[in-house]
Amino acid sequence: MNLNEIKDNNNASKEKKRIGRGIGSGTGKTSGKGHKGQKARSGVSIKGFEGGQMPIHRRLPKRGFTNINRIPYIALNFNRIENLINVKKIDPNKIINSQTLFDLGIVKTLKSKIKLLAKGEIKTKINIEVDAASASAKDFVEKLGGSIIINENKKLALKPSKKVGV
Repeated sequence: MNLNEIKDNNNASKEKKRIGRGIGSGTGKTSGKGHKGQKARSGVSIKGFEGGQMPIHRRLPKRGFTNINRIPYIALNFNRIENLINVKKIDPNKIINSQTLFDLGIVKTLKSKIKLLAKGEIKTKINIEVDAASASAKDFVEKLGGSIIINENKKLALKPSKKVGV
């Protein structure tokens, strides 16, 4: 077989329907849209319209809200850190920070916020740098002789500007 002998299977590709190209085409005159009316017009979108009845998206109750100031944290538990130390992926003598966790694939970006939680057990003394930590996690690490460094929030709080002499 040569490249010049390659061809499509029969009916593998279908020709585009050409609308509005005369009565003999089968889709001439009204172009398959029927006669007049709202749906025959261009630019008319009637999604959610239920013939004058109150649409379902307005009948159903709305609950809750999305907090725009929410800070999404990635939870990091003691049992995960202990497993990584046991398989020698983390050196407990060095500081565990976001770069270390990024290299291991635990966090997807370096900008990800990490929160240390006290789920599971840890037997090794660690020094860790995170964005937040639970009180029980802090106590547990400090009892083992380790330390937790909490990164300060770099995002400054937006303050309303003062208008003077308007």
